[in-house]
Amino acid sequence: MKLEIVKLGRIDYGEALDIQEKLHGMRQRGEVGDILLLLEHPPVLTLGRRGQHSNILLQIKELEKLGVRTYEVNRGGDVTYHGPGQIVGYPIMDLACHGRDVKDYVWKIEEVFIGLLKDQYGITAYRDDGKYTGVWVDNSKITAIGIAVRRWVTMHGFAFNVNTNLEHFKWITPCGITDKGVTSLQKILGRSLDFELVNSQVAESFGRVFGMEPEEVEIKALLRE
Repeated sequence: MKLEIVKLGRIDYGEALDIQEKLHGMRQRGEVGDILLLLEHPPVLTLGRRGQHSNILLQIKELEKLGVRTYEVNRGGDVTYHGPGQIVGYPIMDLACHGRDVKDYVWKIEEVFIGLLKDQYGITAYRDDGKYTGVWVDNSKITAIGIAVRRWVTMHGFAFNVNTNLEHFKWITPCGITDKGVTSLQKILGRSLDFELVNSQVAESFGRVFGMEPEEVEIKALLRE
């Protein structure tokens, strides 16, 4: 089974959300196969269905001065930061072809990064079973996960901190969690990473965990533009 990888580069959150919605509808209708969008966003905050506005620590005017927008979206989870140096992944997948098990789907996304960090960088990461979604190194989150599933087709996904500016997480209470921190590959390793290389590692690890063959395609080909 093939997994079509689309690398969108740095793209505005609203534009990426429109692409997700289009592809989500197309996947529901069987017009495309399973897709993984890989990209990064300019600084932006997103608030999930059960998110609390109180977890956004800056005032709207302060965020506006910084050029930071806030989007309320239909994924699970609370408030999340996206920004440069962070690999964001939006899988558009039909879970009817993957066991119809949402918990297993989230478990596999976590496994993508647990395996990648161990195999490529010798970093021991873990999932916090039964409490917090995501992937952790020591007491800090390195990958956040927030998904939506409609008619068994997924959207939204994960945010993997690679060369991310961790100071920006001070704008929020990440995911509403007050007793844990946030980290990145750059912070752990003490050096900046080749962002394109790590993107490729994510695609390869995702394909391996889901038992799929990654194949890079252009977004115009998928949307038939």
